[in-house]
Amino acid sequence: MPETTLKVLIADDEPLAAERLQLLLARIGGIDLVGTASDGEAAVRMAAALAPDLLLLDIAMPGLDGIEVARELAGTRPSPVVIFVTAFDQFAVAAFDVAAVDYLMKPIEPGRLQEAIERARTHLRHLDSGCADAAPPGQSDFLEEFWASDRSGLVRIASADVDRISAERDYMRLHVGARSWLIHHSMASLEEQLDPALFVRLHRSAIVRRDFIGGFTRNPSGRWVALLNDQTEQPVGRLYSDRVKAIAGR
Repeated sequence: MPETTLKVLIADDEPLAAERLQLLLARIGGIDLVGTASDGEAAVRMAAALAPDLLLLDIAMPGLDGIEVARELAGTRPSPVVIFVTAFDQFAVAAFDVAAVDYLMKPIEPGRLQEAIERARTHLRHLDSGCADAAPPGQSDFLEEFWASDRSGLVRIASADVDRISAERDYMRLHVGARSWLIHHSMASLEEQLDPALFVRLHRSAIVRRDFIGGFTRNPSGRWVALLNDQTEQPVGRLYSDRVKAIAGR
């Protein structure tokens, strides 16, 4: 089946940045660039007139900024999928509050843009399949994903893919296989937000995915230690020892 063509609108007040995006998009198949807006108000007008599938949206623009543009367009039907393209990482939380599907840092890497475009296609296919009324990521009762800083922007990490979480001062480290990322959260807030059917807190500085626990043993002091599937061990805090019995069904 041929790939569906995406109608794309660029909104960026920097001509060189907009031109670079156009050149990168020209290398990606199935893209129809329908226009380029140089400020927030123009982006809203052009989106209403052109009905793009995807909006590549800068954040720092004169007049309406990118976050305001996304909020205004969210009330339209159909509303375009939004990928933010910016030189600043401090807007990430606000960006995903308006349900952006990705957040790219300038200068844009071609492979990272391709990945974001594919994510947008997947999201649009999900909507077309009749799941438009389903809760978007991050809107369920429990935290379903994290966004962590990467060298080319932010990376989306599904909660269900996280093996364990360890505390490092004011940050939490997400461990996914051999890789890890730091996020700014507290352990207490993560314990509240993560699905208790999937995760269990075993220590004041550690949360572990339940199916990542291979067993338990006791150390020479009689304290429980969780044996994890990556062959590492996680001591169980005294305050959390009752959870060992709960996991074991005792």
